[in-house]
Amino acid sequence: MTERVGRKKVLMILHQGHSTPGRVGAALNALGARLDIRRPSLEEPLPKSLADHDGVMVFGGPMGANDEHDWIKREIDWLAVPLREQKPLLGICLGAQMLARHLGARVFTYPDRRGEVGYFPILPTPAADRLCAARFPRCVYQWHFDGFDVPRDAQLLASGAEDFPNQAFSFGANAIALQFHPEVTYHMMCRWTTHGHERLSRPGAQPRRGHLDGWFQHDGNVANWLGAFLPAWLAGRAARRDGGARRADESGRATRSSPHDHGGRGDRAFELVDNL
Repeated sequence: MTERVGRKKVLMILHQGHSTPGRVGAALNALGARLDIRRPSLEEPLPKSLADHDGVMVFGGPMGANDEHDWIKREIDWLAVPLREQKPLLGICLGAQMLARHLGARVFTYPDRRGEVGYFPILPTPAADRLCAARFPRCVYQWHFDGFDVPRDAQLLASGAEDFPNQAFSFGANAIALQFHPEVTYHMMCRWTTHGHERLSRPGAQPRRGHLDGWFQHDGNVANWLGAFLPAWLAGRAARRDGGARRADESGRATRSSPHDHGGRGDRAFELVDNL
């Protein structure tokens, strides 16, 4: 039976005019949640307080966490709000990289612009399997050309291959970051691999057929996990079950200084293709 969450209100931060929250949005609607969609890239303001919201999701986009756009810097700084107010926070792909930046960790791009595009295996930690009643997925859909270091005081939840070893982390009692895309639907995948087909020739990208075949092989496990994870996350139970990384201080940042620099500013192509 689907767990209902009442009329909870979730702030959904998207980064392009045509972007949608995909399967995540549909699942939250099915749970009875209300979605408040904002697009900071289109100068839509983010709330100064989340007193009227029960959670925040930050999605992907064709920009990077190291880009110099003023709105990106403001959004990264704004993440102090959900951290300080202890609201459930989920960062997906670019959203995960923004959270890593906010917490003082490095977000990096390889000189050859290599990435992960398609289905890739990951190795969850025992803490990841405790996020909800379903087992954390073992093979996930990726579309990214940047990676992140795990912030100090955060807990690694899943690791990947050598080029992108960090695939998920939790921070404090309520924040979770995912490098991969649990929100993607088959329709979205068809659209991404069509509109972004030129990126499929880059290092680390799989051919289009592998994406579509992979959906039938692996998406059932991802959908099953997402269905169990979302109500646990929105109820504030998910990150609390992972063993409890340290909380943020009043600024919403890690309580100890990070050894990482912010890295990677400057020479970067806008190559991430989320929500094409």
